[in-house]
Amino acid sequence: MGPAGNNTLIAALLLTLSFAGVEALAGWWAGSLALLSDAAHMLTDSSALGLAAAAAWFARRPPSLLHSYGLVRAEVMAALFNSLLMLVLIASIVHEAIERIGAPREIAGGTVIGVAVVGLAVNLFVAWLLHHGEQTLNSRAALLHVLGDVLGSVAAIASGGVILATGWTPIDPLLSLFVAALIGVSALRLLREVVHVLMEGVPLHIRLDAVGRDLAALPGVLRVHDLHVWTLSSGTLALSAHLEIRNLADWPGILAAARQTLGTHHGIRHVTLQPEVLTAQPLRRGDWPPRTDDSQA
Repeated sequence: MGPAGNNTLIAALLLTLSFAGVEALAGWWAGSLALLSDAAHMLTDSSALGLAAAAAWFARRPPSLLHSYGLVRAEVMAALFNSLLMLVLIASIVHEAIERIGAPREIAGGTVIGVAVVGLAVNLFVAWLLHHGEQTLNSRAALLHVLGDVLGSVAAIASGGVILATGWTPIDPLLSLFVAALIGVSALRLLREVVHVLMEGVPLHIRLDAVGRDLAALPGVLRVHDLHVWTLSSGTLALSAHLEIRNLADWPGILAAARQTLGTHHGIRHVTLQPEVLTAQPLRRGDWPPRTDDSQA
């Protein structure tokens, strides 16, 4: 994430933290536990945004003797932590909602609606900032927290309206359970993607067999094996492979063509390729066989 993306995270952090303070004061003045709880939730979101901003800063640090890739994985680690934190928050919301269904509490509907409307406006603006900024796993995890607050504000407005109109307080925990379910699905999807990156799985939008075929189709390449593609950080893909060729004198041209193909067709620009003179070893699983015209040449 570049400096502009980090500035977006810092702006989102300041806005969220400021409104968390306003909401806490309003909840204390009105004696509203719902508002105080939402203020605590926004404070947690502020922590998540702060962590995301710090991780984005660390990710731009240059390589060192201890970290040859730099600290680009800091963003992925922050996304992992924020995804897990979101699941913990969802569990706490579900627990509180179930308790309130069994023991409804008096809620100041008018105050809840007023503050929730302002909170909705703030959260929508923060979500807009993050959505139009640089898209990384880190920023998406931060956006997930903010979207949780957006839905929470909508649920608070709806429940406040129902309570003012009918006095039926169970609507508040029921809507909270609905919001928790929606956010839970997104949190689990993001967590799966983060774990996939940390396990150095093939990026979900990359077809490994297509990459292998494209490399094997290059003039002068007879076989491709030990092909690996993984994600270093959001937007940065890496590849390593062994290419069997007939003549090492052809390698500079083959290497240039391979880099061009990988960058243009697959968006892979961090490439490590090792040439090997053709051997008589049989094909193995995961190898890409030679082209027909090369085998008959």
